[in-house]
Amino acid sequence: MSSRSDEDLCCPICQDIFKDPVVLSCSHSFCKACLLKWWKGKNVCECPYCKSKSSTSDPPRNLALKNLCEAFLLRRDQRASSGSEALCSLHNEKLRLFCLDHLLPVCLVCRDSKIHHGHKFRPIDEAAQDVREELRKCLKPLQEKLKDFEQVKGNCDQTANHIKDQAQRTERHIKEQFKKLHQFLEEEEEARIFALRDEEEQKSQMMKEKIEAVSKEIAALSETVRAAEEQLRAEDVSFLQNYKAAVERVQQRPLLDDPQLVSGALIDEAKHLGNLAFNIWTKMKKMVSYTPVILDPNTADPELHLSKDLTSVRYGERRQQLPKNPKRTKFSCSVLGSEGFNSGVHSWAVEVGESKDWEVGVLGECILTKGSLQSRLWRILLSDGKFASFSTTDQEKDLTVREELRRIGVHLDFERGKLSFSDLDTNTHIHTFTHAFTHTLFPYIYTESHILLKILPLSQILI
Repeated sequence: MSSRSDEDLCCPICQDIFKDPVVLSCSHSFCKACLLKWWKGKNVCECPYCKSKSSTSDPPRNLALKNLCEAFLLRRDQRASSGSEALCSLHNEKLRLFCLDHLLPVCLVCRDSKIHHGHKFRPIDEAAQDVREELRKCLKPLQEKLKDFEQVKGNCDQTANHIKDQAQRTERHIKEQFKKLHQFLEEEEEARIFALRDEEEQKSQMMKEKIEAVSKEIAALSETVRAAEEQLRAEDVSFLQNYKAAVERVQQRPLLDDPQLVSGALIDEAKHLGNLAFNIWTKMKKMVSYTPVILDPNTADPELHLSKDLTSVRYGERRQQLPKNPKRTKFSCSVLGSEGFNSGVHSWAVEVGESKDWEVGVLGECILTKGSLQSRLWRILLSDGKFASFSTTDQEKDLTVREELRRIGVHLDFERGKLSFSDLDTNTHIHTFTHAFTHTLFPYIYTESHILLKILPLSQILI
C-alpha cells in the first residue's frame, strides 16, 4: 500500500484521498460528490479525465478502491497516534519540505508530483521558524484581546459580589430607618391611647361621683315620699292624729333644683380622631429633614467614607477593593451628587467645619478638548491655608475671606449661567462663576481630611 503512487489513491478532481469512489465504464474512478459536481449543468455525462461518454448518470461504487483508501487512512491515523516520526500520508516518506502554496509539509515525492507542480517550497526548519513568527504576530492581538476580556470578566465577577454587598448594606439601612419610624409611630400610638384612657378614667370617676350623689338624693326623697304615702293610706282618725308631724316632715325636706345632666361628660372623640394621620405626619416632620443633595457612593473614591444617609463624607483608610465603575469620578478623593442638573435653579450647602483641605463645586460631563476628553470643573477650595477659586475654563484665583469658612452655600442658576458661593454664617458673598452651561452639572466635593464634610438639610440653608 505504501508503494502506491498518489494518483492511485487521489481523486483526479479534488486531488485528495478518495471519498465514496465510483467507477466509470472507462475504468477511471472519482469521488462521487466530485463527479456529480463536475457533471452539474452539462448535457453530456463524460469522464473528466479521458472525455469518453459515460453509459450511466449513476455510476457504480468502486468498493475495492473504497476499502483500500479506508485501510490507508486507518494505517496513517494509527501511525500518527503512535508518536512515530512524521511521514507523508501518501508516500510514507519523511516530511522534509513545506509547500508555501498549500501551507502543508510534504515529502520529496510530493514535490515532484502533479499536485504540487509549480509550487514554492522551503526546508521544514526554515519554514517552521518563519511560520511560527507569523503566527505569533497574528496571535498577539488575540492574546491582548483575551487579556482585556479576562480583566472585564474579573471586574464583572467583582461587580457581581459588590452588588450583593450593596444590596445587603442598603437593605440593612432601610430596615434601620423604618425601625426608627415604627418606633416613633408606636410611641405616638401609646401616647395617644394613654391620653384617651386618662380622659376615660377621669370622666368615669366624675360620673361615678355624680351617680353616688344623685343616688343619695333619690334615697332620701324616696323615704320621705314613702312615709307620707303611708300616712295618706291610714284611717281618718289616725291620719289626723299624725297629720301635723307628717306635714312638718315633708315641709322640712327642702325642694332641690331639678337634677342636671353633666356637661362635658363624654369622651372628646373629635380631639383624639380629628386629622389624626395629618397631626402625626406633622409631628413626624420634626424628626426628619430633607437634604437637597444626596451623595452617590458609586462615584466616590475608594478612600472616602460616606455616612449611612449619604449626606456626609470624610477621608479614611481605603475601603475594600471596589470594581471599576464608569460612574466613578476620575478626580481622586472626590464624590459627586446622585442627581445632576441641566436646567433650573438649585441651592445646597456644605458644612466643612474645622477641615483644612476641601473643595466644593460642580463637575460637568466630559467634552473633547484638543483631541482628549476633559471634565469641566468649577469649585472653590482651601489648601495649605489658602482660599482660592478654580475652574477648567479659567485660571486659579486667590479669594479674600474675612473669617474661616465653616458653612458654604452653593447656588446654581443654570439658565443664567451663574454658580455662586456664599458664607452662610456671615451671609456674605464669596465668589461667582459665569459660564454658558450646556452639559449636566453634578455637585462635587473633594476632601483629604478625616473631619466630616456634611450636606446641610434644606431648613439650614439661608442663601
